[in-house]
Amino acid sequence: MTDPLFSGPEPGLAGDAGHADPPPRMGFFTDTSVCIGCKACEVACKEWNALPEDGLCLTGMSYDNTGALGASTWRHVAFIEQSAPPAPAPEGRRELPLVQDSAPPSGGDFRWLMSSDVCKHCTHAACLDVCPTGSLFRTEFGTVVVQEDICNGCGYCVPACPYGVIEQRPSDGRAFKCTLCYDRLGAGQEPACAKACPTESIQFGPLDELRERAALRVSQLHAAGVGEARLYGHDPADGVGGDGAFFLLLDEPEVYGLPPDPVVTTRDLPAMWKHAGAAALSLVGGLALAFALPAARGARAGR
Repeated sequence: MTDPLFSGPEPGLAGDAGHADPPPRMGFFTDTSVCIGCKACEVACKEWNALPEDGLCLTGMSYDNTGALGASTWRHVAFIEQSAPPAPAPEGRRELPLVQDSAPPSGGDFRWLMSSDVCKHCTHAACLDVCPTGSLFRTEFGTVVVQEDICNGCGYCVPACPYGVIEQRPSDGRAFKCTLCYDRLGAGQEPACAKACPTESIQFGPLDELRERAALRVSQLHAAGVGEARLYGHDPADGVGGDGAFFLLLDEPEVYGLPPDPVVTTRDLPAMWKHAGAAALSLVGGLALAFALPAARGARAGR
């Protein structure tokens, strides 16, 4: 049995963090089916948060110039080129047409999968749990923010994140990540990335409403024949208690560079401490016995 503070659903997230009468938990729903890869979210994020540029180093394998999320990249648009799924069978046929039944495809046998990735603002955020200075904290909106002036650069949060999101900036060693535009939220505004997205691929709002909207969108795509559409990070019963930023994907999570079954890395801390305590007691008992036996033998020999 694990400690509920480290795993499982936690509906009163901001309240449990000490915020009295908090507003609804806010988050992101990113619908990758309508992402066009324009990178407006990346630009808006950098402009609003005054983030340094990434060097514009194209990989040679993609139009992706940022590569991954990092200390200076809080939104990352992935470009994934892959073979398109086979076309559905024509109406009234039970099997796909044979090769000789149709002309060869003309450039339509590949597709782009584009997705704007971001910090997941987990329900159970291991980065927050392991921070020794209190630099990471839970806001009244249920998001996770780094206070850069308190961060001491220890780096404990980096391996703790199950998504590999948070990173230390090489210039000073401090950790940085998406704040979900905490300063804008406090002023009643939506995050810069969602404001700039021209297709509404990035949607912002109360998390419960976003989950309902996402489930409806998946149903619409399934009805339209897009059977591979699925949600990722929306389930409060998953290994991180559900994400504050979740996604609609058109393929397996691994295709997008996402872990298939993320688990908060601090989930087993209570059990580990119990085992460590039992081991310590056993060690103390063994040492006491080791000293007691010779003393008892000496006492008997002196009689």
